[in-house]
Amino acid sequence: MELTAKNFGLSHLGGAIKVGVLPIGILAVVAMMVLPLPAFLLDLFFVTNILVSLLVLMVAMHTYRPLDFSSFPSLLLIATVLRLALNVASTRVVLADGHTGSDAAGRIIEAFGKFIIASNYAVGIFVFVILVIINLVVITRGAGRVSEVSARFTLDAMPGKQMAIDADLNAGVLDAEQATLKRDEIAKEADFYGAMDGASKFVKGDAIAGILILVINIVGGLIIGITQHELAVEEAAETYILLSIGDGLVAQIPSLLLAIATAIIVTRVSSNQDMAEHIGSQINLSRAWLPVSGVLLLIGLVPGMPNSLFLIASAIAGLVGYLSMQTKKNADLAHEEVKSSSEEETSSEGAIDLDDVTDYSPISIQLGYGLVGMVDDDTGGPLISRVTGIRREVSKVLGFVVPPVRIKDDLALSANQYRIRIGQTIVGEDIIYPDGFLCIAGDDVSVKVSGYEVKDPSFGMDAVWVKSNQKSEAESKGYVVIAPESVLATHLSQILNRFAGQLIGQDDVQVLLDNLAKTSPNLVESVVPKLVPLHNLTGILRELLSERVPVSDLRSILETLASISGRNLSVVDTAEAIRPTLAGLLIQQIAPLNQPLPVITLDAELEQMLIKMVRQSGEEGLVLDNELAQKLLTNIAEITQKLSNEGNTAALVVSPAIRRQFSAIVRQHVEEMIVLAFTELPDNRKINVVASIEG
Repeated sequence: MELTAKNFGLSHLGGAIKVGVLPIGILAVVAMMVLPLPAFLLDLFFVTNILVSLLVLMVAMHTYRPLDFSSFPSLLLIATVLRLALNVASTRVVLADGHTGSDAAGRIIEAFGKFIIASNYAVGIFVFVILVIINLVVITRGAGRVSEVSARFTLDAMPGKQMAIDADLNAGVLDAEQATLKRDEIAKEADFYGAMDGASKFVKGDAIAGILILVINIVGGLIIGITQHELAVEEAAETYILLSIGDGLVAQIPSLLLAIATAIIVTRVSSNQDMAEHIGSQINLSRAWLPVSGVLLLIGLVPGMPNSLFLIASAIAGLVGYLSMQTKKNADLAHEEVKSSSEEETSSEGAIDLDDVTDYSPISIQLGYGLVGMVDDDTGGPLISRVTGIRREVSKVLGFVVPPVRIKDDLALSANQYRIRIGQTIVGEDIIYPDGFLCIAGDDVSVKVSGYEVKDPSFGMDAVWVKSNQKSEAESKGYVVIAPESVLATHLSQILNRFAGQLIGQDDVQVLLDNLAKTSPNLVESVVPKLVPLHNLTGILRELLSERVPVSDLRSILETLASISGRNLSVVDTAEAIRPTLAGLLIQQIAPLNQPLPVITLDAELEQMLIKMVRQSGEEGLVLDNELAQKLLTNIAEITQKLSNEGNTAALVVSPAIRRQFSAIVRQHVEEMIVLAFTELPDNRKINVVASIEG
């Protein structure tokens, strides 16, 4: 759960740095440039500087792609300013107290001056110059050039990448959210490489500043030591040059580490491996190592050469080549096993044909790789049994057998993402966490539970994903806790009800007719196909199911069709004529038989106006003014939300003359709303008008 780990507490350290440490640290760096520091604080800050440089280098080496370390330019600026502030602080101490001895500027500078360059200031100067040349001429110049070229090509490629995203969005390959994420990533990439182009100048300027500070320390130290402290020229040179060289080296080595980190970041190629794995996988070739071993062996046999060293190097290269060969051989054997198993599968199932590259599943669920365990029988994956239960429940309500649901993994999805398709159309998707729980606030919730705040995928309610160990806490605070497989199953159930009209086909209708023919053979034979062709009956049932009217009472449907067969009605009008016969099946989903039926009505003047508009529009149906439509839909949505918060539901009742057209408009915005005609209300039910909508 990557998002969970990020949001459930592991970001506290980063938050602490952001809130407190970093701003204070930057102010301290500025203060170091103007306030004198004691020697022990200089030692502490020099060690911190080396620590930061090493940390940045290690992070740069372990990133998979440059954008994984997008804060690098800012971090490079902070590290450079820290090092320059230390140079200023150490220069003040060296020039002010250098005459007292080699430990005047702290033990770190003394150690670099004495131990690393063996107290020989001539050696120290040459070592420092070599480090500066490596840093400035080789690494920094190369990294700067790579940054400049990368920034230029990234900016030039932006329009083409944006057009490619727009093309994928129009083709349905990407949805709006995915397209937005890709556009954001392209923008971040351009910002990053542009920042890196400028950040590489920090390193170059830092190296030049190091040279100037060294010269200032040496010249200033000699002048101060000779004129103010009356030291001999040789004594002043030995003291101040050693301190200056130690100060320069202790700053130049972290600078070199950051320059290497900069070069690694700008030359990094995006992959699914860190730098060590990436390089190792590409140089692990026996065809390269074995010739190297042979050449080293020949050199080792030449008289006068350090034979033992070359022979040892030859043996090591030969051993690496042999191990590379064995690794490749094992990989080839594994590939052959996979290939042979694939061939066996092909021979048993036939050659690849169109069925292998097309998917005619009426319903399918695609899972990210992090959710595969939910359908793994070996680990007790609960999803399949839940989906089967949902199919059985929805089939009973709708009156036909819902087609099987195909569940498969899809590496194109993120780890915890799932996607529901009806045919080839994506009708639902969201993210769930298999090792967490979705918590929806109940009526008595007073204290919130900490977690990742989301919207419930089925009903759009505010919810929170929590870790498994927070389940008891959430329940004690009044939350309704839902397992991840239940979240997906509920979402699937809602989609099956919503798109029921697309799930039934002629084959399914024929199965229903065959089953009814066992008890009413004459009815079936007299209606289908004599009065109503099979494809027309399928269209009628689809119209009914699209408005959540169950088709379980197929006997009544056929009898009604037989009675209205002489009217020459269209499929849509036929379905509308059948609705009063089946209205009881729909109404019993709203309220039990022993309770009044809650309904919402339209104001009389508004309803008369809508009827007049339908008659005037003719075949165009109900065409509403934008302002009126917005007002009506807003009122309906508010009433529905209020009833939902109270745990109630209601049907919207209108005149039969406008029912179908008005229902089509309402259900586009309030999907769960059931719109009935007055003629569909049963005579034996009490009616409770819970709201009236005015125009």
